[in-house]
Amino acid sequence: MDKYNHEQAKARFDPKELIPLCPASSVPAGKYDEPMFQKIAPEQYAHSSRLNYAKRQLPELSAAAEGMHEPVHQSACPINPTSRGICMSTFNAKDGTEIYYKDWGEGKPVLFSHGWPLDADMWEYQMEYLSSRGYRTIAFDRRGFGRSSQPWTGYNYDTFADDIAELIEHLDLHDVTLVGFSMGGGDVTRYIAKYGSERVAKLALLGSVTPFFLKTDDNPEGVDKSVFDGIREGLLKDRAQFISDFATPFYGLNKGQKVSEGVQAQTLNIALLASLKGTLDCVTAFSATDFRPDMAKIDVPTLVIHGDGDQVVPFEASGKRAAELIKGAELKVYPGAPHGFAVTHAEALNKDLLAFVQG
Repeated sequence: MDKYNHEQAKARFDPKELIPLCPASSVPAGKYDEPMFQKIAPEQYAHSSRLNYAKRQLPELSAAAEGMHEPVHQSACPINPTSRGICMSTFNAKDGTEIYYKDWGEGKPVLFSHGWPLDADMWEYQMEYLSSRGYRTIAFDRRGFGRSSQPWTGYNYDTFADDIAELIEHLDLHDVTLVGFSMGGGDVTRYIAKYGSERVAKLALLGSVTPFFLKTDDNPEGVDKSVFDGIREGLLKDRAQFISDFATPFYGLNKGQKVSEGVQAQTLNIALLASLKGTLDCVTAFSATDFRPDMAKIDVPTLVIHGDGDQVVPFEASGKRAAELIKGAELKVYPGAPHGFAVTHAEALNKDLLAFVQG
């Protein structure tokens, strides 16, 4: 194999030729001259692993990219477009953390909060399904995960709720349906408890860690602390292998469920993009946070979906109890479904979410 040639790579890579993602209506006057599309500036796509890799390998590219124009921190996606299409952008949280999000389609908004240790890409089939049927779907990468910044601190549910509040404000969302999976169910639950439901129409908790994951004297149905200690130990010893092995209970591969090797590889790749510090701190956050007081503050129509074959977040300790604690909540149990039912039971989930937002 020929030796890698930096000069040849530089010649092949033009930092100005980035993928056109969003309509030109969102571009400040004079920034670009393309008649139909904005080309995302490097600052706005700074958390693309491919671009970051190229910038690390080629310092000259980094300098050229940074010099294209001043940083743009507002959304690259138009707030009220004639045709929104598919947009991807970032916004800065109040502590300076850059949060990446996707914003697809038009219509009543549905905001998705992902599980651990994933990112917004876990929602692509639900987003495509709902956006193709007249809904605006938004999914973000939690701080420390995916394409968002990786701060050293801030991995707690009050901060996660703040990030959601700022995203909702940033996009001026109203009558939004909040959908949270696994630890993301805690995000959206804490948001309502902290900020109220003025902008919220409905809530869906999918395989959620709520109301309280940890086994204690007053929560005997919870999971023993030793399990979470083992997760942290596995991550610190060999994160890649731990996450690879985690796919088995996550998708129920040991219980007869089938997912492709591609899905398993995608799961590993997504997880390894995350901050190790954030991944570890979130284990503490989702295991030790008691959401029982938050449950009483939920005052919007709520759908709870859980698989009774969940080996990660057991149904009896979570979904069943959450539905009991939330006034008027509707509970749907997927027989035999694993924790990762957004993949294994995607068709059923998509139809149930559509019926819920339409109802």
